[in-house]
Amino acid sequence: MTDLSALGLSSFQGESAPSEQTQKSALGRDEFLKLLVTQLENQDPLSPQENGEFIAQLAQFSSLEEAQNLNEGFNNFAGSFQSSQHLQATSLVGRPVHVSSNQTFLGTDDAVSILAEIPAGTESASLSVYNSNGSLVDNFDLGETTPGRNEFIWTGEDQGGERYPSGVYRFEVNTGNKGIVEAAPIYLSSNVNSVTIEPGGSLTLNLAGIGPTAMSEVIQIN
Repeated sequence: MTDLSALGLSSFQGESAPSEQTQKSALGRDEFLKLLVTQLENQDPLSPQENGEFIAQLAQFSSLEEAQNLNEGFNNFAGSFQSSQHLQATSLVGRPVHVSSNQTFLGTDDAVSILAEIPAGTESASLSVYNSNGSLVDNFDLGETTPGRNEFIWTGEDQGGERYPSGVYRFEVNTGNKGIVEAAPIYLSSNVNSVTIEPGGSLTLNLAGIGPTAMSEVIQIN
C-alpha cells in the first residue's frame, strides 16, 4: 500500500477592528497634547518654562506615541496570526494526523499508519493488532528495522484479503534485543472529525478513535 504523504497548510491573514484599548490610547495622546498646549499658554511670562523642561516633555510624548503604535501593531499581528491558525485548523477536518496513541479508528476503506521509534541495537520487531475486546486479530514480523522513526502500514485486511470490521483497534510494536522485549513508542494516524476553538484561543482536534487532542500534540499531518 502506498504510504500517505505529508501535506502543507496555507496561511491566511485577517484584519481586526480597532479595539477599545486602542481607542482609549488615541484619547490619551490627544489629552497629552491639549495639556501641553494649555501649559504653554498659561505659563508665567516672568518665569517661562525652561527649554530643557519643554524638550523633556516632547520626548516623553514621542516615547508614548511610539509605545502605543507598537502595542497597536502587535495586537493587530496577534489577531491576524490567531485567525490564520484557526483557518488552518479547520482545513484539517477529514485529514489524518499522527499523534501519540496506542489506539485509533479503522474505517470502511482506509488504512492505519503506525510510526514507531525503534531503538538502536534492535534485533527483532513485531506489530500486534487487537480489537476493542482485547483479542489479537493480526500479528506481523516487521523484519529488519533501522534505528529511529519507522513507518508501517496496516491495511485493515487479513491474509485472505477480507476486511476487518470498522471500529477501534489497539496497536503494539515490540522490539527485542538480546532476549529483552520492550514496547516501542508509537504514533498512530487518525482522521480529524472536527476542531474545537477553546475559550483561550487554543485548538483541540477531535480525532476518530482517540478523542479530543491538543493541536500541539500532532507530530505529522498527512
